[in-house]
Amino acid sequence: MVIGEYMEIHRSFAFQLCISTILLLFIHGSCFYLPGVAPEDFSKGDLLKVKVNKLTSTKTQLPYSYYSLPYCTPDSIVDNAENLGEVLRGDRIENSPYVFKMRVPEMCNIVCRKTLDAKSAKDFKEKINDEYRVNMILDNLPLVVPTRRLDQESAIMYQHGFLLGLKGKYTGSKDEKHFIHNHLQFTVKYHKDPATDLARIVGFEVKPFSVKHEYEGEWNEKTRLTTCDPHAKRTVSSSDSPQEVEENKEIIFTYDVEFQESDIKWASRWDTYLLMADDQIHWFSIVNSLMIVLFLSGMVAMIMLRTLYRDISKYNQLETQEEAQEETGWKLVHGDVFRPPTNSDLLCVYVGTGVQFFGMILVTMIFAVLGFLSPSNRGGLMTAMLLLWVFMGLFAGYASARLYKMFKGAEWKKITLKTAFMFPAVVFAIFFVLNALIWGEKSSGAVPFGTMFALVFLWFGISVPLVFVGSYIGFKKPAIEDPVKTNKIPRQIPEQAWYMNPTFSILIGGILPFGAVFIELFFILTSIWLNQFYYIFGFLFIVFVILIVTCAEITIVLCYFQLCSEDYLWWWRSYLTSGSSALYLFLYATFYFFTKLEITKPVSGVLYFGYMLIVSYAFFVLTGTIGFYACFWFTRLIYSSVKID
Repeated sequence: MVIGEYMEIHRSFAFQLCISTILLLFIHGSCFYLPGVAPEDFSKGDLLKVKVNKLTSTKTQLPYSYYSLPYCTPDSIVDNAENLGEVLRGDRIENSPYVFKMRVPEMCNIVCRKTLDAKSAKDFKEKINDEYRVNMILDNLPLVVPTRRLDQESAIMYQHGFLLGLKGKYTGSKDEKHFIHNHLQFTVKYHKDPATDLARIVGFEVKPFSVKHEYEGEWNEKTRLTTCDPHAKRTVSSSDSPQEVEENKEIIFTYDVEFQESDIKWASRWDTYLLMADDQIHWFSIVNSLMIVLFLSGMVAMIMLRTLYRDISKYNQLETQEEAQEETGWKLVHGDVFRPPTNSDLLCVYVGTGVQFFGMILVTMIFAVLGFLSPSNRGGLMTAMLLLWVFMGLFAGYASARLYKMFKGAEWKKITLKTAFMFPAVVFAIFFVLNALIWGEKSSGAVPFGTMFALVFLWFGISVPLVFVGSYIGFKKPAIEDPVKTNKIPRQIPEQAWYMNPTFSILIGGILPFGAVFIELFFILTSIWLNQFYYIFGFLFIVFVILIVTCAEITIVLCYFQLCSEDYLWWWRSYLTSGSSALYLFLYATFYFFTKLEITKPVSGVLYFGYMLIVSYAFFVLTGTIGFYACFWFTRLIYSSVKID
């Protein structure tokens, strides 16, 4: 998941571009409409076909097809063609027996009558226990249930989909019963063009009720209900006499539909869905992160402008080699600082993979900020990220080959294969195991064989060749020259103070990058695991930039202190210093699991930690690479400024 696809944008897919200021571009913009799904105009009486999507539950995290339960079915069930992202999300969009006529209100329409057998009753009860919600779509808008916020009476929240049913007790009874929502009151909001009388749909809401419908005589196609009769103006307004779920019980499914004219324009119809009631928290997140950046920037500036300038000037004025040897600090290790590290091949692979990740996230973020990954395009975000990952293989191969050649490596094909397979193989192995578990639960979230084949083809057919092309180009270029010569005999590293212990400094280094993003991380996890939209890519882009700066600066600061302690083994430590923030991310995900989620099934828990392990691993590769390149640039800069005899 991805990081759940579940991300959506602030100003719908009509996110606006403003030329006035960068900040307005990112956060509020209101200038012109960017491409999205084309609007559809409806005349009075035009057919509106409601589609059904998966059943979802935050308790199990296992989606199921709508027709996995014995609901009313149309004459023939037709699957919508889902994109790659939708399939990976578990979306299963199908037609339904709910068909309206534009601006023609209807009352007490009977959909069908069902008598439950033992298995059907058991299935309904299990889904009600797990608090499954039914998701529907009309004109590409998801169905929502409007509810009032407890802390603000005037504020209305929108919950995606309606609860399949409820548990409750009859008055005076101790036995808990299951009740199904079998009567739906739909509200379709539309915006009318006064000139043409055509209308566009701008809202799709529902109020679900549980009603034990009654009728007189034998059931036939013309039977009129006594509990809901438009002729007698008897409508359903409460669930006082609910429909129980039991074997051999008869359930009659009905619905009402009313149409409301709205001032909301089609381009802004997603705004109510994506209403952000807590934008102050995001501003707090950014201010908090900026404080960290300012603190680190001050330290880096102090090192660069004072210490280094003074040290380099003083070192360059030394007249003899004896005087140079009397100097202490980072200058003494100039003959060892560019000595290739142990496991240099592995470092090249991880740096290449990190470049691939960085490119994917940067391009995705830019597209999202500009509004091209609209909420109406379900699965668009995940599809875009997968394709970008594949095509960024070119840069992965290039980066790993350049570094490998600098380390005097000769077998570029070997390093290319490792770069192309190591990270994807680990992720694919975890994903395959998790997918097998989902298959075992017969969930629609299980990726079909055809999609699995498509993923393997993207990997082997496109990504791997591109990694080879990138490596070939990178290896053909001249090797990066070290600014100082490396001694033949390694210098002995003096005993280090406790606070310069590698484990300690690495763990300390990961705290600040994690601190820069953890507030935004809460909203991302909520969007993924609690089925909510994440749409504030403007905030996220700013936080991403802050993360890059924080990773770079903390690594430079700790690298400088390490070199001053005459410890020249900085290659791996620079990667692990900022990369250790992934450990804190996984620990926070564990904390989130136990405090915010109500997952009860062991399989669902395994899915959560499996996917969060993949996310943490990816975060490690991304932040580690940023830290490594920052330190790489820093060491080359300071040692190229020193005159060595």
